[in-house]
Amino acid sequence: MKAIIEVSRRGSVFRSAAQQVRAARRGGSTDFRLGFESARSLFAELTPARLDLLATLRGLGPCSVYALAKAAERNYSNVHTDVSRLEELGLVVRSDDGSVSVPFESVEIRVPLAQVA
Repeated sequence: MKAIIEVSRRGSVFRSAAQQVRAARRGGSTDFRLGFESARSLFAELTPARLDLLATLRGLGPCSVYALAKAAERNYSNVHTDVSRLEELGLVVRSDDGSVSVPFESVEIRVPLAQVA
């Protein structure tokens, strides 16, 4: 499964969420979709540092935030903040033992060059 992160027209985020819910109810495996209203808001949330954390975490596999900070060679507090936000966005999951992981094989970011009305 992959995560598709995109800039989409107003309202299409809700349609995408509804499609994900319907597919999950049918037992189908669908890609995770996350929409933003503008490229500015997308890249405000998914900074280069957060994207690097996703890649590092995917390579490491499930681990503690401390181990991730050490592997990424970043300050623990900053990594903790970034992981918490990535968890809120649904791009990182936390297990019962507190370890974090990326449940996706890949992340695809789609930014249209022009919005069609």
